Parts: sequence; structure tokens; C-alpha cells
Amino acid sequence: MIVCLLPTVVNIYIAHDAFKTYSSKLTCNRAEVTLWPMIKNCSLAPFQSHTPEPMYFRVAQVPANSSYPNHSHPWGEFVYSYNGVMEVRIGRRTYLAPSQYGIWLPPGIEHQGSNQYEATHCSLYIEKSYASVLPNRVCALQVTPLVRSALEHLKKFVPSSPYSEEQTRLIRVIYDQLKLSNSIESFLPSTEDAMLSRVLNYIENNLDQDIPIKTLAAHVYVTERTLMRKSNKELGMSLTEWKQKLKVLQAMDRLELGDSIETIALELGYSSSSAFISMFKRIMGVTPKEYVKMNV
Repeated sequence: MIVCLLPTVVNIYIAHDAFKTYSSKLTCNRAEVTLWPMIKNCSLAPFQSHTPEPMYFRVAQVPANSSYPNHSHPWGEFVYSYNGVMEVRIGRRTYLAPSQYGIWLPPGIEHQGSNQYEATHCSLYIEKSYASVLPNRVCALQVTPLVRSALEHLKKFVPSSPYSEEQTRLIRVIYDQLKLSNSIESFLPSTEDAMLSRVLNYIENNLDQDIPIKTLAAHVYVTERTLMRKSNKELGMSLTEWKQKLKVLQAMDRLELGDSIETIALELGYSSSSAFISMFKRIMGVTPKEYVKMNV
């Protein structure tokens, strides 16, 4: 998650080299540049008991390989990544969401996060009284084009507290849209089941291979039927769908790094780019090329 700071302060972390990053601290009346070491474990300085606004927006650009310690707060939090994949851990479960989704954290939920690549994140902190109409569980909320446009605007023109009437109305539009948003547990669910975890790890380590369900079942000494039933119960989807979504997440990271569609398709085990493009569009609703235009 984003490092918690004092109100009216926005921290922007920009990768500089393997050892240093620049952090620009922008306030409402001045800007200063300070040289920081590469952030590996971001410290938190949360608001004490409530946010400066009933719905408070924050944004930060963080370097690759950053981690955020386990913490909680009395307000809800909608977390969105403008690029890359959002990763949040709740206990032993990991929640992942690409840029078409944000992750909703109800008040009081202990969570921690990390990012493998440099990314720009934002959080919308929502006071408990307003958060009560949003889901009472951790989940991924679909980001509509309207919400995405509003979040992009706020990234360019970060509001400082106290908010103007116009800023308050724009943030309220996001809140109203989130109340109507479709929710899923996670774009790529994880599991606490030991047997299924072994299967998922096996799939991830052999992502370019076409592994039959029979082989996966034999890997953990169960029948195919038992494994399929366990997958649908724990993940809410088949292992084939889970594998395809994992490929999509890995592809998005590679696309944002500038790798070609042909190279990504080959390394993910596809015999042709067209087969990869078809799978990507079926899951994400856009082609890889369209995704790059939207996110890079």
C-alpha cells in the first residue's frame, strides 16, 4: 500500500539507479528534492484516528521491489494501480488486481503489500460511516472508464486538504461509482489449502508447458475429479482459467517493460501470437496492443 503521510503531502518515488532514488516532497506552497536510498521496506506514518477529509485521495510513485509492512486503520481504503499489478496480502491470502480493478479494504483490516516493478498507486481513504455501504469483505472492484478517467485527473491535479467543492464532487463521483461496481474476490485468487497450493506452484513454475489435469492430480496424489472439485471450491474457477489469468498478469508486466507481443507469447508457451492475443482479449476485454496504449 501507499506509505501513509501527513495530509497535504505527496511523496513521489522515482527510480534513479540500483542504489538511489529521488523523492520529491510536494506541498501546497513549496517543492524540495531529497536523495533517498532504495526503498525496500516502506515505513508507515498513518493518520491517528480519522482522515483529513471524509474521502481522502493520495497518490505515490514507488520504485521496484518495494514492500509495505502489515498495518490497519479505522477507515476503508480503495487501492488502485495506474500501471502494473496491485498485490495486497491479508494474512496468508494474496489479492491481485490489474489496472481494470482496484482492491477494496474495509475498515480495520490488517494488510500489507509489495510491488515487483516501479508503479504508480493511489488510495482513496473512506471514513467508516461512508464505507459501510461498500462490501464488508476484501475484494477487487471493477474500475469503469469513468472512474479511471477521474483517477487519472486526480493523479495529475492532486488535491490538498481542505478540498474545494469541485474536488469534493469529483471524489464523490468515484465513491458513488464504486458502490455500483462489480466485485470479485480477486482477479487471481490464492488458497490456504496445502494440496492446492502445491498444484498452483507447479503450474507457475511450468507456465510455458501444457500440463494435463491428469499430471497435476498425480503430482499431489489425488484423483482428477478431486482436484477439479477442490479448484472450483477454493478458487472459484478451473485450473485452466487460473493459469490463463496468471499468464495475463505476467504478460502485462512484460508489456509495460516494452517486450514484444511475439516474445511474450513464445515465452508463455503459445505457438503463435494470435493464440496469445485471443486469450488476452477474452480475459481483459482488450488486445495486448490496446492495453499498452491505455497503461504505458
